[in-house]
Amino acid sequence: MSSGEKRQLTHAAREAKDLPCRIQPDLFFAELPQEVEQAKALCRECPLRELCLQAGIELREPWGVWGGELIERGRIIPRKRPRGRPRKNEVAA
Repeated sequence: MSSGEKRQLTHAAREAKDLPCRIQPDLFFAELPQEVEQAKALCRECPLRELCLQAGIELREPWGVWGGELIERGRIIPRKRPRGRPRKNEVAA
């Protein structure tokens, strides 16, 4: 990301008061996998999505949803795993 793009993102983010990440910021740093997926879905229509994702990766953000992707230590991870150990055997629903 060029320095001009970073300035553009910073300016646009400061001016945009109606973005979901500005309205519900805690959702973008949620603990529950369902809430993380909800935050990712809210990013889909955001005009700053690509710039936000680039910034999250380049700045090696430690945690959160950035540009519609879950980022952990500057890397995209596919999904948030629930707390605790995984089950040894699948439980029939």
